[in-house]
Amino acid sequence: MYGHHLDAAWGRTIVDIPTGSRIETQQDGDQRQVLSRPERDTTASPRPTFTACKLPLTPLEHRVLDQNTHETGFHGDDGSSFTVIWVGDGTGVILVLSTISAPLDSFFEGGSSRLYRSADYGKSFHDISHLINNTFIRKEFGLQAGPGNSQQVILTADTPVLDNTGGVIFTSTDAGVSFKSVQLPFHPAQPITFHFLNPEYLVVISIDGGLWLSLDFGAVWKKVHEGTQSFTWGSGITLFFSFSPKGTVEADRRGELFLKRTEDLGKTFTTVAHSIFSFGYVGGFLFTSVIETLGAPRVIYVSSDQGDHFNKAQLPSASTEQFYSVLDGDEDMIFMHVDNPGEESYFGTVYTSDDRGILYSKSLERHLFGGEGKSDFTNVTSMRGVYLTNILEEDGRIRTVISFNRGGEWTLLNKPQNVECGEDSRNDCNLHIHGEHSRYNGITPMLPLSDPTAVGLVIAHGSVGDSISSTRPDVYVSEDGGYKWRGSLRGPHHYSILDAGGLVVAVEAHPMDGQINTIKFSTDEGQCWKVYNFTEQPIFFAGLTSEPGTKTMNISVWGYRPEEDHQPMWVVVTIDFQSLLTRECGNQDYVQWLAHAREGGDLATEGCVLGYKETFRRLRKLSVCRNGRDYVVSRQKSPCPCTREDYLCDYGYYRHENSSECMRQLDTADHALEVCLNGEEEELRTLGYRKIPSDKCEGGFTPLRIKETVNRHCGNSSQPPTASPYSETPREKMLLIVVCVGSGIVILVAVAAAVYTVRRMGYGNRVPTYRFSVLQLRDDDCSIAADPESVASSNGTSVFPVDSDDDLIE
Repeated sequence: MYGHHLDAAWGRTIVDIPTGSRIETQQDGDQRQVLSRPERDTTASPRPTFTACKLPLTPLEHRVLDQNTHETGFHGDDGSSFTVIWVGDGTGVILVLSTISAPLDSFFEGGSSRLYRSADYGKSFHDISHLINNTFIRKEFGLQAGPGNSQQVILTADTPVLDNTGGVIFTSTDAGVSFKSVQLPFHPAQPITFHFLNPEYLVVISIDGGLWLSLDFGAVWKKVHEGTQSFTWGSGITLFFSFSPKGTVEADRRGELFLKRTEDLGKTFTTVAHSIFSFGYVGGFLFTSVIETLGAPRVIYVSSDQGDHFNKAQLPSASTEQFYSVLDGDEDMIFMHVDNPGEESYFGTVYTSDDRGILYSKSLERHLFGGEGKSDFTNVTSMRGVYLTNILEEDGRIRTVISFNRGGEWTLLNKPQNVECGEDSRNDCNLHIHGEHSRYNGITPMLPLSDPTAVGLVIAHGSVGDSISSTRPDVYVSEDGGYKWRGSLRGPHHYSILDAGGLVVAVEAHPMDGQINTIKFSTDEGQCWKVYNFTEQPIFFAGLTSEPGTKTMNISVWGYRPEEDHQPMWVVVTIDFQSLLTRECGNQDYVQWLAHAREGGDLATEGCVLGYKETFRRLRKLSVCRNGRDYVVSRQKSPCPCTREDYLCDYGYYRHENSSECMRQLDTADHALEVCLNGEEEELRTLGYRKIPSDKCEGGFTPLRIKETVNRHCGNSSQPPTASPYSETPREKMLLIVVCVGSGIVILVAVAAAVYTVRRMGYGNRVPTYRFSVLQLRDDDCSIAADPESVASSNGTSVFPVDSDDDLIE
C-alpha cells in the first residue's frame, strides 16, 4: 500500500548474531528489547498445565524424511544479513540476498553483496552474483518481488548519494534467471511499490520528495510531482498522494498537506482535499484527518467514491494527544479504534461503521493499544466474521475477547479442554492470546496464525488464568475458529500451516542451549505431534519459511553454526513432506462440517452468523493424506432468519454488558440524531439497531430504521471543511494510524513473497521498560539473552520477530 508498508507486509525481520557478545533480539526500527529474569511474584497462582500429545516416528518415516531433507551451507559467505523472498506462485524459486556493510565508525563506506537462487524450493542454491556485476545491494529494501504469479524481481543498489545523480536498480522478468541494469534519475527513499494488479506499473518517492512513476517495469521513469509525503494505490489505476506546498516546513505536523489524485497515471491531477494532517485508504474508503476550525480537535472525513465527495465520520473527535486507527476493513465495514484522552491511556474504543464508512457504532470499550503503536486486533481468516483482540481492564489486567459476528458481540475465550485450573481460579479461568504487544516485549515469537484455506484452524500463543501473563507462553490450537481450544505444545514455538491445513509444522523457540536440530509436525491439526531430527549438527535458529499461502509441503529452517575457524556460517535445511504424505486425499477422507455450530443450539439458527450458514467439506482428523496444490475450499450457503445478533447498535446507541439489547447513549438522549451527508442534513429515526454490513439474513427480527433528508444545507461535501492552511496549530505530530491486520495477510499472499532479514551485530546490555504494568512478571525465565564468549560457545538464542504491519501515515 505505502512504500514503507511493504517490508511489514512481506514479513521482513532482523536477528542479531554477535561475535564475542550477547545474543539479543532487535526489531527493525525499534529499540532493542532485552528481557531479564523477573522477580518472583509470591502471590501468583500455579500455572495451569497440560500434556502435549507426542507420537513416535516410525523407522520408515524417518528414512523417507532423511531422503527428502536437503541442507545447504553458505561456506565463505561473511554476510551480516540474509534477505529471502519467494518469486511467483508454485515456481519453487527463492532468491537470497547476503549483505555486509562497513562498520559505522569505519573510514570506508559501502559494503558487499552476494545473490543466491534456488529453483527447487530451497533444496539447492547457486551463487548468481555475476548477473548483477557483484553490485552492492541495499540491505533495507534491496530485494523485492512482484505481486501474484508475476516473475518480476527488483534489486536496488546501495549507491552513494553524493557521488551519483541517481541510483541503480536491476530488474528481472524471468524470476532471476537474468537481470537488466537500469540507471535511475533519482535516489529512492523507500521500497519501489508495485501496482497490485499490473506489476509493470511502479511508483516510488525519491529522497528529495519527488513522486516517480514507471509504466514499463522500471525501464523509463517520469517525475509526476514534488514535495510528496506519502502515497497509496486506490481503485483501479487511481493513485492518491499527499504533498506539502513549496516553502512550507513540517506541513504534516501543522495540518497543511494537500491530497491529490491521478486517474490516468500522472497525466492529470485533481486536488481532493487540503489542509490535512494525514490520510489512509482501506477497503475502498478514503480517510483524511483534519481540524475544522482553529483550536478544535481533529476529526475524520471519509469518502467512498475515490475522493469525489467527503462526509464527516460520526466518531468522537481526537485531541493532539489522541489518534485514530483503522484496524481492519473492506467494502462493507470499517473497524476504527479511537484513542482515549490522556497521554498514556494505552486503550481506547473500537467502533464499527456502516457500509458508507460514515455512521459508527460502539463495538468494544477499553481496547488495548500500546504506546509503541501496537494493537492485538486480529482477523481470524479461517472463519468468517471472527476477530480476536485484548482489552485493558480497570484493575490493570489484560484479557482476550473474541467476536464471532464482526464486532457485534465480544466474549471471553473458553478454557482449553485439556487444561485444568487451580481451585482459586476455577471460576475465573479463560484462555488469553498473546498478540503484537507481547511480541514487541519479547514474550512470544509469533502472532496468531490462520488461513482461509485451512478452515477453522487457529494457532496461537497463550496463557490460561484470569488474565494474560508474561510467563513462557504455550501453543494452543482451535479447530473451529475459536469456540473451543486445546493445549498443543508446551513453550513458545515458531509454526507454519502447510497443505491447506493438512500439515502443521513447528520449531521450538529459544530452547535452553540456544540451538535446535528437530522439527515437529502434525497431520491432525495439532492434536498430536511427531518429532524429526533434521540435522546432526545443531544450528542457532534464525527463521522458519515456506512459500506464501498454504499449498506447499516444503519448509525451510534457517540458521547458522560456527565453522572450523569459529566464524558463523549460514545454513538452510529444507524438508519436503510430500514424500511422506504420498496419498492424495479422496472423497472418503472428507466430512461435511457446519461452521459456527454450537452444542445444544436451536436447529433453525444453529451455525447462523451474519445471516447465513456455511457447510464446508473438511478433512477428517484420522486421514493421513495430502490435499495437494489443486485443493479448493468447498462450501455451501443457506440463509437464516434475522435475530438481534444480526444487528449492531445504531449510531447513538450501545449494547449493554451481558445483553443483546441496544441502549441509547446518555449524551444523545435529548436530541434527534442528525448526520451531514453530501451537503444535506439527514435525520435518523431508529429503535437502536442497524443490520451488520454484509449480513444476509431474511425476515425475522426487523426493527424500524428510517433515514429522512432534511432540507438544510450543512457544508461542502466535495471538500472536508478545514481551518486556515497557515493557522497556528499545535506542533504535536498528528497521526492517523492504519493497522491493516487482515490486509497484511492478503498482501503477503498477493505478492507471493515472504521476506525476512537476518542481521549479525553486537550490542551492549540494556534493561527493558514495560509500557504496561499489567504484565504479571513471574519466576519463569523470560530471558532471551546470553553472554557467549564466541558464537561457537554461545548459550543464548535468537528470536525471529516479524515487523509490525502497523502503517503510520504522518
